[in-house]
Amino acid sequence: MEARATEKFIRISPRKVKIVLDLIRGKDAAMAVGILKNTRKSACEPAVKLLGRVMADAENNFHMDPEKLYVSECFVTPGMTLKRMMPRGKGSGDRILKRTSHITIAVSEKE
Repeated sequence: MEARATEKFIRISPRKVKIVLDLIRGKDAAMAVGILKNTRKSACEPAVKLLGRVMADAENNFHMDPEKLYVSECFVTPGMTLKRMMPRGKGSGDRILKRTSHITIAVSEKE
């Protein structure tokens, strides 16, 4: 049994979020929260909120022991890309791509 939650349309590039999620994959849930709180990356804030939500769901909805939880799966997928224009010389413009992310974290109980 696993508890899973997804946070969608986070305004951070998936490439930057992947670096943070690689740090917590396979770790105990309490240790993963500690790692995220002590890492200075912008993607840590939504990741720690999502992990806390998944841990609460596992405890309250699936009756799992919070001491035995570990991050069984975590990944990021690209969301919609916002297209913006930046003025350039001679009346032209460059396209700016503001990327978004969908973060998914799943926790399971150790046997």
